Amino acid sequence: MRRYDPKYNDCMNTGRLTILVVCGLLATSPLNATDDRTTKKKACIDVKQKIRKLQSRMRAGYSASQGIRLEERLRELKRIRYRVCR
Repeated sequence: MRRYDPKYNDCMNTGRLTILVVCGLLATSPLNATDDRTTKKKACIDVKQKIRKLQSRMRAGYSASQGIRLEERLRELKRIRYRVCR
């Protein structure tokens, strides 16, 4: 039967930690950054399309109560555009 050796146990934990760190670094590699940029670019295009569609609808005319909702939605989409399209 093997006796408990704290140094041996610490080495094993350090090895596991190293593996976790390496895996973490691989998960955040530049390849994933490219995918992230592509996703953000698509989200930006989608928001811009929604803004254009809403503005087109507003030019077509609306009632006072619809105008309140439409303008609030337009403000919200512009806030999203500001966050996403930088």
